[in-house]
Amino acid sequence: MSVLTVKNLSHGFGDRAIFNDVSFRLLKGEHVGLIGANGEGKSTFMNIITGKLEPDAGKVEWSRKVRVGYLDQHTSLEKGLTIRDVLKGAFQYLFDLEAQMNGLYEKMADVSPEELEKLLEEVGTIQDLLTNNDFYVIDAKVEEIARGLGLEDIGLERDVQDLSGGQRTKVLLAKLLLEKPEILLLDEPTNYLDEQHIEWLKRYLQEYENAFILISHDIPFLNSVINLIYHMENQELNRYVGDYDDFMKIYEMKKQQLEAAYKKQQQEMADLKDFVARNKARVSTRNMAMSRQKKLDKMEVIELAQERPKPEFNFKPARTSSKLIFETTDLVIGYDEPLSKPLNLRMERGQKIALSGANGIGKTTLLKSILGEIKPLSGSVEKGDYQHIGYFEQEIKKTNYNTCIEEVWNEFPHFTQYEIRAALAKCGLTTKHIESKVEVLSGGEKAKVRLCKLINNETNILVLDEPTNHLDVDAKEELKRALKEYKGSILLICHEPEFYEDVVTDVWNCETWTTKLF
Repeated sequence: MSVLTVKNLSHGFGDRAIFNDVSFRLLKGEHVGLIGANGEGKSTFMNIITGKLEPDAGKVEWSRKVRVGYLDQHTSLEKGLTIRDVLKGAFQYLFDLEAQMNGLYEKMADVSPEELEKLLEEVGTIQDLLTNNDFYVIDAKVEEIARGLGLEDIGLERDVQDLSGGQRTKVLLAKLLLEKPEILLLDEPTNYLDEQHIEWLKRYLQEYENAFILISHDIPFLNSVINLIYHMENQELNRYVGDYDDFMKIYEMKKQQLEAAYKKQQQEMADLKDFVARNKARVSTRNMAMSRQKKLDKMEVIELAQERPKPEFNFKPARTSSKLIFETTDLVIGYDEPLSKPLNLRMERGQKIALSGANGIGKTTLLKSILGEIKPLSGSVEKGDYQHIGYFEQEIKKTNYNTCIEEVWNEFPHFTQYEIRAALAKCGLTTKHIESKVEVLSGGEKAKVRLCKLINNETNILVLDEPTNHLDVDAKEELKRALKEYKGSILLICHEPEFYEDVVTDVWNCETWTTKLF
């Protein structure tokens, strides 16, 4: 049975078409991976099917009474609520039913026997609904999911406004899983999750009986939980049975077949045009020329999809830094309360270090304390000389109304417009993206604009906080290559071991020094 049917969907922003006459069906129990390069419209598609965005044309039909759960990175959490309040909010419809049932009990005192019979029947139905939906074990359910995603360690009484990006994602995901919707829509759920909780989510989705649509650029994760791929490219949406690896085999084969057919047709057209040009003027061969011209006119011309620009990241080296990158002496990091034991850490030139460990233990705080952006609670940081630091922040929350060109030009006023455009194109952005405002770009395209600024500055130390979040497969592979070739020092936070294992010389497990119990 079809849970969701999308018919003849078309949508675009300004003169930039995203979908053209796209159709889609989701059946009960299907586990779908929605894939495509940055900017192809995956999140836009999610916003259209959830009704947040009105399409230019086409129909979106959900089956009756289906409950949809959508993990949207931009959902805001209300200040003053604790994590427990937010998680219990997943059962709000059950609390409403309980209130309705209590209201019916109150009515029973003043009704006739016939009406009492009706009311008792109604109460019985509500009672069954409450029992079947785990209403009487809500606290146990909340604690089970909270434990699985590491929220118990943060503290269920903690105000949601005090949470980091990763912790916030965990709360939204936990609430969604508690709601037990008939269909889950997950937009890059692993972005802010650490390895341990990605593993938990993987097991949860493998056992999930209902349907889900998952957007993810984390291929090992995707492969472990899906059985269908929908690929978004050049305004089309195509269905493939199997996982990402199966899709790649068929996609590459279809691409090669199309290219071979295109070459053959181009040759045939060139021969026909040549024959027509040489023979149309001669009376004896004019009819043959006309017949070839008719064949040409009737031909359905094969068109190759426009190749997306492949990103190229080459970091510009600065002069060599001194041997010491930084050394901390009894450094205690934190805001109001300590996030770490006193730290005595040392990093030297040429080291490439990954910081690993669960979310919320202070990895980003450590980076900012070393960079001098946050004052430590106690202790000190000594930095070496001749440092040219390139810093990639995990989250930039402020709205940006600059165009991509303005954004990069502000950083490099001496560049010509040609040089700005060329620099952005090298990062895998098309002309349409380059001329757009940063605000309307997808998460991956925004990351590419920030990487453009990073690679065009001369650096000898890179400090990167979750640089792979939102990046598509090609961009991730290219960034990995560039970091392996980088001659400077690297301090990196990343939750994907398959990305950083070949890049770094050392892994520092931050769970050994945190004051948080994980």
